[in-house]
Amino acid sequence: MAITSQDICNAAEQLKGFVGFNGKRGVHIVRFSEDAFGMDVADASITPCSEFVWRPEQGQRMVLCRERLALLLEQHVDERLNIGEPLRAYIRRHDLPEIIAERSLQQPC
Repeated sequence: MAITSQDICNAAEQLKGFVGFNGKRGVHIVRFSEDAFGMDVADASITPCSEFVWRPEQGQRMVLCRERLALLLEQHVDERLNIGEPLRAYIRRHDLPEIIAERSLQQPC
């Protein structure tokens, strides 16, 4: 079964957990609740994983960043983050350009 760009983007939107930057260690860390970060991660730096992997480009265009996805994989909590095969295939395919998509926040119903 072929994996499409749409499959990859949908998988990125399903990522779970939060990412924060640990200033003491100089690394990004992943947790599954905002309370779990501790005092050394500012509330303003805690980002949902599904937003963390998208790098701003221009206007509402964003790039699905392989480097940021790789940071999440390095945490070795793939199942808890919901990193599936579409995202793994995307990370492996350096021969293809990164996905650029127009994104906007949807209001809850």
